[in-house]
This record gives sequence, C-alpha cells and structure tokens, in this order.
Amino acid sequence: MNNFTYYAPTRVIFGRDTECETGNAVKEAGGSRVFIVYGGGSVVRSGLLERVEKSLADAGIAYESFGGVKPNPTAEHAEEGRAKAEAFGADFILGVGGGSVIDTSKAIAHGLANPGVSLWDIWSKTVPLTKSTPVGAVLTIAAAGSEMSDSAVLTFVARGFKGGINTEFNRCRFAIMNPALLATVPKYQLAAGVTDIMMHTMERYFIPEIKCDMTDEIAEGLLRTVVANGRLILADPENYDAMAEIMWCSSLSHNNLTECGRGKDFSVHKLGHALSAVYDYTHGATLAAVWGAWAEYLYKDAPERFAKYARRVWGVDEKDDIKAAEEGIARTLAFFREIGMPTSLEELGVVPDEAALDKLADLASAGKTLTLTRIKPVRYEGIREIYANAVKARK
Repeated sequence: MNNFTYYAPTRVIFGRDTECETGNAVKEAGGSRVFIVYGGGSVVRSGLLERVEKSLADAGIAYESFGGVKPNPTAEHAEEGRAKAEAFGADFILGVGGGSVIDTSKAIAHGLANPGVSLWDIWSKTVPLTKSTPVGAVLTIAAAGSEMSDSAVLTFVARGFKGGINTEFNRCRFAIMNPALLATVPKYQLAAGVTDIMMHTMERYFIPEIKCDMTDEIAEGLLRTVVANGRLILADPENYDAMAEIMWCSSLSHNNLTECGRGKDFSVHKLGHALSAVYDYTHGATLAAVWGAWAEYLYKDAPERFAKYARRVWGVDEKDDIKAAEEGIARTLAFFREIGMPTSLEELGVVPDEAALDKLADLASAGKTLTLTRIKPVRYEGIREIYANAVKARK
C-alpha cells in the first residue's frame, strides 16, 4: 500500500426533503448572498428551485439564480455566470443539479475569487489557484460525484478542449442529497450516471502490483451495489431505497475513498473527454463506448487484476486468470448493453474516419505529450488503436 492522505471535508445532508434545509446549511457555511446555478427547466418544473429559494428566503439569505448549464458544461457559460455573480456581490455559490451544474458552480467560484484571471488561465495552471469562493450543492442526479470530489471538468468550446482540474478548492462545503429527486431523471441519464459511477471506481481499481485489500473491498462492494441497484432503478425509478444506494455510491466513488493507497488512473475518462469535446455526447455514454476496447487492449498486461475484478464483482468461477478476465470484460459489456449504454463508437453514433481518429488520439494524448494508463504506457499510437478498435460493436 502506497502512502496517502485522505480528506473528505464535505458535510453530507442526506434523505427525503433535505433540500428544505438549504438555507440553514448556507448560513452555517457563512454565506449571506447566494448565487444559484442550475441547468435546464427540470428543477423549475419540479418545484425544486422554488423550494430551495424559499429555504434561503426563510433563512434571511439574499439570492440570485442563473440557469442554462448544459450536460457538457462550457467555460464560456461559466465566465458569464462569474460576471453575474460578481455584479450581484455573491459570497456563496450554490449548484442545484448534477455534475455539470456543480462543476460550473466551482468554476464560477474560482473566477469570482480571482478577478481578472480567466478560467483558461486557472484550468491550464498558467495562474496558480490559491483561493476560491465557498460552494454548496443540492444534488439531482447520481453520476459525476462532483458534490464530494476535488475535481471539476469544463469544455472550452473555442479551444476544442475538455478537461478537469483537481484542487482542494473544488470541495463543496455541503452536499444536500434527496434520493427522491432522481425519480424525475430520464432513464438514459440514469444509465449514463450508473456507468459514470462504475468508471470512477474502476479507474482507481485497474492499477496492478499494489496491495490494498481494504480499498479493494470497498471498491468491489461499491461496484456490486451499483450493478444491483442500477437494475432496480431502471426498472422502477421511484424505488427510493435503490435510488438512495446509487446516490450514496456516486459520492463515495469519487471522493477519493476508493483510491486510498493506490491512487487513480483516469485514462478511460481522457478517451471519453476527447469524444465529448468533439461530438458533445453524454459523458457516461462515451465512457461505456470505449471501455471495452480499452480493457481488451490492456487486460493481458494485468491478468491478475482483471481476473480479481471478474471474480469479486461478477462472481466469475474460472481458475485461469486470462479466461476469467475475458469473462469479466464480457459481463461488464453485457451490463452496459442491458442498461441501454453503447459498447462501441458505432453504437454511440460516431463512425470516425482516419482524420477523426487522428484528432481524437491527439486530444486524448494532449498533443502527443501525455502517456495514459498505469498498467503500461500507452502513447498516441496506442490511444489511436484503442479508438479504432472501439468503432465496431463489442462481442
């Protein structure tokens, strides 16, 4: 087990009707002028935004709302929000939505605390981030885990770039989680969220030659829980107990708990981010579309690790590691298909030509400067091969 520091400072307020506690949570966090960030009209139509605003008003807290966040949030929109938050005199940013909304809230918070510094300067680390504005979250979809993570992802449309930053300034002061809110989420988005939760865990799991039994147990249990309850919520979106399990798994999958002693390797995310930057597809779906090709490219270089995953998560009863690994990959892909996720670029809706494959590989490798995976070094040529192998449907 490698040395590690684990820190998860976000206060979690979990359960039915907890959005009505927003005002008190903001007050306890020191906020007095709240800039609310949200996405489309669903939080308006469901009455959630009204309940949050009432809670703030009842606590004597001034607020202003800012909507329009898209599923792949953009820096351009966050910059617009930063300007409005500054004009309002905000001292607290509140994201009401899923990962895209919360990531946008974090970006606005960073920009607000650093006048004259562009978000690109912060994301590219041209200017070190040394301060930010407090952020809170009212979660509406279980997927990104942004409510407890130290990360935030944006797409810079003008630059054709999608990427994230990791910093303790990305930590939310509190996260309000009412699983009942997930009942209004479309099934495709629920399935994409289930996929993202699994990927956040697997991106930390498939790192060989480091013994971390307790961390493995947590990750394997989380994956089994997501698979079982993912099936339940897709069959019945009003199954509160199943929704509660998925929402809690979402947070635990990305608050760094499942990387203790091992770290992380977000190579599949980098493949997916390039796809989202070019084609603007749902994040979880891009991950499912490339995971099979990624796994098939690498499993023979870490057969014991893939075999352990197959046995502990999917119950594969096979003594030969290679065969067990192959069965684990097959069962993962079968689950993605079962919940309506693509297992190839073709199923995602993308059939890239040679030039498009070049572009995707260039983006994922940061202009041929980045090496992916901790299983073995995968550079531009290997990344391009993974994309090419991901075009056709998996077996």
